[in-house]
Amino acid sequence: MITVEQKKLEDIAEMTEGYGRLLILGCETCAAMSLAGGKRQAEEVAAAIRVTRKMSGENGEIVEDAIARQCEPEFVDLVEGGVAQCDAVVSLACGAGVQLLAERYPDKVILPGCNTSFLGITEELGIWSERCAGCGNCILDKTGGLCPIARCAKQLLNGPCGGSMNGKCEISKNVDCVWQLIIDRLTRLGRLEVLEEIFPVKDWSPAGHGGPRKVIREDLTS
Repeated sequence: MITVEQKKLEDIAEMTEGYGRLLILGCETCAAMSLAGGKRQAEEVAAAIRVTRKMSGENGEIVEDAIARQCEPEFVDLVEGGVAQCDAVVSLACGAGVQLLAERYPDKVILPGCNTSFLGITEELGIWSERCAGCGNCILDKTGGLCPIARCAKQLLNGPCGGSMNGKCEISKNVDCVWQLIIDRLTRLGRLEVLEEIFPVKDWSPAGHGGPRKVIREDLTS
């Protein structure tokens, strides 16, 4: 999932200053799973801004809502009426959600209430770890399902560097060397020979270095 972290309340209050009627819009998918932008968090942010404004004497009305996904036009269009009645919208979604709102409602001020972190997994409640860099050319079939692009500090493709020690990355003793994990897993699976293949220099063009990427499924488009 896309992992996001809610901005500090003081930062949200500062960016929304001067907008009379605010809509705090939550996203019930990735942002909700990150415990940063679901319906509950939208209600909490709205309540906190109300208190902040009351203490500062600033007038205005704060309303909150949430939709299933802010990255899908059909869901974003459901709040057209609410957006129309507000001076600004605080999106508690990832950067993609913020930008889709801005595209669908070009005459409205759309503000980010969260910082987008990475594509990751849930280790346990409140702990998420990066697992995918979205590089556009997946090699997990050759690395035992472990990604050296996202999980190696140097993004090495052909084994560990000379700085790893005792299975740990040189950047921190708390960070596993992903190449040690890859070797261990392939050994366990009896597939260590796949590492005899030397990866060529990575082609980064699918990773966005040529500009914004777009995926088109011709079988789904008219």
